[in-house]
Amino acid sequence: MTQRNQRKYVPHLPSMQALCELNYSHVLRILPDCDTEDLSYEFSVGVGLSYEIRIVESARYTSTLSIKQTTKDMPSYLTPSMTVRLYHDARMAEVINSQNTGALEPSYEYPNLKMRQRNEKHMVNIFLAEWLNFCLQHSSNVTSEA
Repeated sequence: MTQRNQRKYVPHLPSMQALCELNYSHVLRILPDCDTEDLSYEFSVGVGLSYEIRIVESARYTSTLSIKQTTKDMPSYLTPSMTVRLYHDARMAEVINSQNTGALEPSYEYPNLKMRQRNEKHMVNIFLAEWLNFCLQHSSNVTSEA
């Protein structure tokens, strides 16, 4: 085997910050009351596809959201879930946990034991942006607030 000369992945902070700012603005459009703890919203899209956003924790400068797909006919390991931290003072939203795997590092050496991508955190935040955009396109289908 030959050893490849690989440089360590360094996150591009301006693009990550822009992505987190975009995610924050999308979250506020979906959940205007995101500073109320123990509030949850459910979305239904099409037949059998449903999502839940729950406000787990709320403080003066931060809120923590749990976002998950709640489709009943699919195994839990195939349904997306993530924990998102909102930083109200910085107006940013960042994924801090995805698929219940623990805190995400800014970058990973590859290969690694958990087989995470070198830019896993950035990719998960891109997924959140795409998911929030999907919710905004179907925002008229909010089925309940509890």
